[in-house]
Amino acid sequence: MSEEVARCKRAIELARNGEVVSIISSGDPGVYGMAGLILELNEYDIDVEVIPGISSVTAAAALVGAPLMHDFAVISLSDLMTPWELIERRLKAASEADFVIALYNPKSKKRTEHILKARDIMKSFKDKTTPVAIVTNANRDGQTIVVTTLDDFTKEDIGMLSIVIIGNSETYISDNAQIITPRGYKEKYSESF
Repeated sequence: MSEEVARCKRAIELARNGEVVSIISSGDPGVYGMAGLILELNEYDIDVEVIPGISSVTAAAALVGAPLMHDFAVISLSDLMTPWELIERRLKAASEADFVIALYNPKSKKRTEHILKARDIMKSFKDKTTPVAIVTNANRDGQTIVVTTLDDFTKEDIGMLSIVIIGNSETYISDNAQIITPRGYKEKYSESF
Protein backbone atom coordinates (compact mmCIF):
# COMPACT_ATOMS: atom_id res chain seq x y z
CA MET A 1 0.00 0.00 0.00
CA SER A 2 1.05 3.57 -0.83
CA GLU A 3 3.68 2.34 -3.31
CA GLU A 4 1.27 1.96 -6.24
CA VAL A 5 2.43 5.02 -8.19
CA ALA A 6 6.09 4.05 -7.88
CA ARG A 7 5.32 0.48 -8.98
CA CYS A 8 3.44 1.66 -12.05
CA LYS A 9 6.09 4.23 -13.01
CA ARG A 10 8.77 1.55 -12.74
CA ALA A 11 6.72 -0.83 -14.88
CA ILE A 12 6.28 1.85 -17.55
CA GLU A 13 9.99 2.61 -17.48
CA LEU A 14 10.83 -1.09 -17.96
CA ALA A 15 8.29 -1.38 -20.78
CA ARG A 16 9.77 1.65 -22.53
CA ASN A 17 13.11 -0.16 -22.43
CA GLY A 18 11.61 -3.13 -24.28
CA GLU A 19 10.78 -5.39 -21.35
CA VAL A 20 7.53 -7.34 -21.08
CA VAL A 21 6.10 -6.25 -17.75
CA SER A 22 3.17 -7.40 -15.63
CA ILE A 23 1.53 -5.51 -12.81
CA ILE A 24 -0.33 -7.88 -10.51
CA SER A 25 -3.16 -6.79 -8.25
CA SER A 26 -5.66 -8.79 -6.28
CA GLY A 27 -9.15 -9.41 -7.60
CA ASP A 28 -9.96 -7.77 -10.91
CA PRO A 29 -7.32 -5.19 -11.94
CA GLY A 30 -10.07 -2.86 -13.18
CA VAL A 31 -12.08 -2.97 -9.94
CA TYR A 32 -10.09 -1.01 -7.34
CA GLY A 33 -6.97 -2.59 -8.87
CA MET A 34 -3.95 -1.27 -10.72
CA ALA A 35 -5.32 -1.02 -14.29
CA GLY A 36 -6.63 2.52 -13.94
CA LEU A 37 -3.41 3.88 -12.49
CA ILE A 38 -1.18 2.27 -15.12
CA LEU A 39 -3.42 3.67 -17.88
CA GLU A 40 -3.43 7.13 -16.27
CA LEU A 41 0.37 7.18 -16.06
CA ASN A 42 0.92 5.78 -19.58
CA GLU A 43 1.82 9.00 -21.39
CA TYR A 44 4.07 7.12 -23.82
CA ASP A 45 1.30 5.09 -25.49
CA ILE A 46 2.85 1.81 -24.42
CA ASP A 47 0.61 -1.09 -25.41
CA VAL A 48 -1.24 -2.14 -22.24
CA GLU A 49 -3.37 -5.25 -21.98
CA VAL A 50 -5.72 -5.47 -19.01
CA ILE A 51 -6.47 -9.09 -18.19
CA PRO A 52 -9.64 -9.42 -16.13
CA GLY A 53 -9.75 -11.41 -12.96
CA ILE A 54 -12.52 -12.40 -10.63
CA SER A 55 -13.58 -9.43 -8.57
CA SER A 56 -13.84 -9.86 -4.83
CA VAL A 57 -17.49 -8.88 -4.89
CA THR A 58 -18.48 -11.62 -7.35
CA ALA A 59 -16.32 -14.19 -5.57
CA ALA A 60 -17.96 -13.31 -2.25
CA ALA A 61 -21.45 -13.28 -3.77
CA ALA A 62 -21.01 -16.76 -5.25
CA LEU A 63 -20.07 -18.12 -1.83
CA VAL A 64 -23.30 -16.93 -0.20
CA GLY A 65 -25.82 -17.57 -2.96
CA ALA A 66 -27.07 -14.98 -5.43
CA PRO A 67 -27.27 -11.61 -3.67
CA LEU A 68 -26.26 -9.61 -6.78
CA MET A 69 -29.02 -10.83 -9.12
CA HIS A 70 -30.46 -7.33 -9.45
CA ASP A 71 -28.96 -3.85 -9.56
CA PHE A 72 -26.17 -3.26 -7.09
CA ALA A 73 -23.60 -0.67 -6.11
CA VAL A 74 -20.01 -1.25 -5.04
CA ILE A 75 -18.63 1.36 -2.64
CA SER A 76 -15.23 1.50 -0.97
CA LEU A 77 -15.22 2.85 2.57
CA SER A 78 -11.55 3.81 2.29
CA ASP A 79 -11.12 7.58 2.41
CA LEU A 80 -7.47 7.48 1.32
CA MET A 81 -8.42 8.51 -2.24
CA THR A 82 -12.02 9.65 -1.83
CA PRO A 83 -13.25 12.20 0.73
CA TRP A 84 -15.50 10.70 3.39
CA GLU A 85 -18.24 13.24 2.63
CA LEU A 86 -18.49 11.87 -0.94
CA ILE A 87 -18.55 8.29 0.33
CA GLU A 88 -21.42 9.24 2.66
CA ARG A 89 -23.36 10.78 -0.26
CA ARG A 90 -22.85 7.64 -2.33
CA LEU A 91 -24.00 5.41 0.54
CA LYS A 92 -27.12 7.53 1.01
CA ALA A 93 -27.95 7.58 -2.72
CA ALA A 94 -27.45 3.83 -3.15
CA SER A 95 -29.48 3.07 -0.02
CA GLU A 96 -32.29 5.41 -0.97
CA ALA A 97 -32.42 3.85 -4.46
CA ASP A 98 -32.74 0.37 -2.89
CA PHE A 99 -29.57 -1.03 -4.44
CA VAL A 100 -27.88 -4.08 -3.04
CA ILE A 101 -24.65 -2.55 -1.70
CA ALA A 102 -21.27 -4.23 -1.59
CA LEU A 103 -18.62 -2.61 0.57
CA TYR A 104 -14.93 -2.88 -0.21
CA ASN A 105 -12.31 -1.85 2.38
CA PRO A 106 -14.98 -1.81 5.07
CA LYS A 107 -12.73 -1.47 8.09
CA SER A 108 -9.05 -1.12 8.93
CA LYS A 109 -7.05 -0.89 12.14
CA LYS A 110 -7.09 2.91 11.96
CA ARG A 111 -10.47 3.36 10.27
CA THR A 112 -12.98 1.73 12.60
CA GLU A 113 -15.83 4.24 12.63
CA HIS A 114 -16.69 4.37 8.91
CA ILE A 115 -18.41 0.99 8.96
CA LEU A 116 -20.63 2.16 11.84
CA LYS A 117 -21.51 5.37 10.00
CA ALA A 118 -22.23 3.39 6.83
CA ARG A 119 -24.57 1.09 8.77
CA ASP A 120 -26.42 4.05 10.24
CA ILE A 121 -26.86 5.66 6.81
CA MET A 122 -28.18 2.41 5.34
CA LYS A 123 -30.54 1.85 8.29
CA SER A 124 -32.20 5.17 7.42
CA PHE A 125 -33.43 3.54 4.19
CA LYS A 126 -33.26 -0.23 4.68
CA ASP A 127 -35.01 -2.49 7.16
CA LYS A 128 -32.85 -3.56 10.08
CA THR A 129 -33.51 -7.22 9.19
CA THR A 130 -32.03 -6.84 5.69
CA PRO A 131 -29.72 -9.79 5.02
CA VAL A 132 -26.00 -9.06 5.13
CA ALA A 133 -23.09 -11.30 4.16
CA ILE A 134 -19.54 -10.78 5.36
CA VAL A 135 -17.02 -12.78 3.38
CA THR A 136 -13.38 -12.54 4.37
CA ASN A 137 -10.59 -14.01 2.24
CA ALA A 138 -13.02 -15.21 -0.44
CA ASN A 139 -11.66 -18.42 -2.00
CA ARG A 140 -8.40 -18.09 -0.07
CA ASP A 141 -6.87 -19.69 2.98
CA GLY A 142 -8.65 -18.49 6.08
CA GLN A 143 -11.96 -17.88 4.32
CA THR A 144 -14.85 -17.03 6.64
CA ILE A 145 -18.49 -16.43 5.83
CA VAL A 146 -21.02 -14.81 8.14
CA VAL A 147 -24.67 -14.25 7.26
CA THR A 148 -26.42 -11.78 9.52
CA THR A 149 -28.60 -8.66 9.38
CA LEU A 150 -28.13 -4.95 8.84
CA ASP A 151 -28.84 -4.38 12.51
CA ASP A 152 -26.18 -6.81 13.70
CA PHE A 153 -23.42 -7.05 11.08
CA THR A 154 -21.04 -4.55 12.70
CA LYS A 155 -20.74 -6.90 15.71
CA GLU A 156 -18.86 -9.36 13.49
CA ASP A 157 -15.16 -9.54 12.68
CA ILE A 158 -14.65 -7.27 9.64
CA GLY A 159 -11.35 -6.18 8.12
CA MET A 160 -9.68 -4.98 4.93
CA LEU A 161 -9.94 -8.45 3.36
CA SER A 162 -13.69 -8.57 3.95
CA ILE A 163 -16.43 -7.86 1.46
CA VAL A 164 -19.75 -6.86 3.02
CA ILE A 165 -22.87 -7.36 0.90
CA ILE A 166 -26.06 -5.69 2.11
CA GLY A 167 -29.29 -6.73 0.42
CA ASN A 168 -32.12 -4.62 -0.96
CA SER A 169 -35.78 -4.65 0.12
CA GLU A 170 -36.40 -7.91 -1.78
CA THR A 171 -33.32 -9.83 -0.62
CA TYR A 172 -33.99 -12.84 1.56
CA ILE A 173 -32.28 -15.86 3.09
CA SER A 174 -33.55 -19.12 1.61
CA ASP A 175 -34.38 -22.26 3.58
CA ASN A 176 -30.92 -23.60 2.72
CA ALA A 177 -29.26 -20.44 4.10
CA GLN A 178 -28.41 -18.83 0.77
CA ILE A 179 -28.88 -15.11 0.22
CA ILE A 180 -31.02 -14.39 -2.82
CA THR A 181 -32.00 -11.10 -4.41
CA PRO A 182 -34.84 -11.87 -6.83
CA ARG A 183 -34.68 -10.26 -10.23
CA GLY A 184 -38.42 -10.42 -10.84
CA TYR A 185 -38.82 -13.72 -12.67
CA LYS A 186 -41.48 -14.94 -10.25
CA GLU A 187 -43.71 -11.92 -10.91
CA LYS A 188 -43.07 -11.95 -14.67
CA TYR A 189 -43.53 -15.69 -15.15
CA SER A 190 -45.77 -16.62 -12.21
CA GLU A 191 -47.32 -19.56 -14.08
CA SER A 192 -43.88 -21.19 -14.25
CA PHE A 193 -43.30 -21.05 -10.50
